[in-house]
Amino acid sequence: MSVDDPAELEEQVESVQFPSKGLTLAGHLYTPDNSSSTPSPAIVIGHQTTAVKEQGPAEYAQRLVEQGYIVLTFDAAYQGESEGEPHGLEDPFQRAEDFRNAVSYLTTREEADSERIGVLGICGSGGYVPFAAQTDHRMKAVATVSAVDLARYFREPDPEAFQEMVKQAGALRSEEAVGFPAKLVSALPEPEEVDDSTPQTVREFVDYYKTPRGQHPRSTNKWVARSADLLDQFDAFADIDKIAPRPLLMIAGTEASTLPHSEDAIDQAGENAELVMLEGATYVDLYDKDEYVSPAVEKLTEFFDQHLTNA
Repeated sequence: MSVDDPAELEEQVESVQFPSKGLTLAGHLYTPDNSSSTPSPAIVIGHQTTAVKEQGPAEYAQRLVEQGYIVLTFDAAYQGESEGEPHGLEDPFQRAEDFRNAVSYLTTREEADSERIGVLGICGSGGYVPFAAQTDHRMKAVATVSAVDLARYFREPDPEAFQEMVKQAGALRSEEAVGFPAKLVSALPEPEEVDDSTPQTVREFVDYYKTPRGQHPRSTNKWVARSADLLDQFDAFADIDKIAPRPLLMIAGTEASTLPHSEDAIDQAGENAELVMLEGATYVDLYDKDEYVSPAVEKLTEFFDQHLTNA
């Protein structure tokens, strides 16, 4: 099923809206065909950095709803169809709040069991989901796919350059204050600019976001440059042990450049946490390639069945 097919969308997915810190977020609510009058367990799925709900989240939602789960996907504030200006702002604290408010929205839906809600973060959301779950105990089971701590991702390759971006953020804020538009930074080169010198992970991103494979008109792959000063204060996994005793599952490919992010998070999380590594998979493979998404969904189903349907 493609969520961009209006006929299928009307039958399978409900377009919804819910508030998050004064902004209205746009979402899709997937409901199992065999839904009954008994409230069902539900899962919130968050999208990749600079992405939208129609990309990675839709891939996983379509599969998890077949397993009997109600699934809510949504565009984060400042992204996609959701409110927030300047569009493209990457505010990690808002992103975490968006997940808390997505859970709040599910508790208002009669078909969802408010005591059996799980969360799943893909890519950048794989950092925001565990952060939100540290203090939101309504999130009964926490999972990630290709998780990344976005601040670490930007900082590690060149700490001095990242600190220069942080330093420049104040000047950019001043420019916006007097009426200049927010400065946008392209996260990716164009396909024709990719060559053998382009880092492998960047090539993967371009192959997904800049080709028919995964591109979407609302996924601009641009972010507001002054987001750097917000990211610099954010540490996705610093207190990840607070999730315990609730369960944490992190799934990553053995060839993913960000695998150390999941490994380090698991080391800090405690005995409630499990890392599943899919042999041969890269960071982006887990967005949509069936040979890796299928075993990931199989593991996620096992995880959520154990901790939500039997709760």
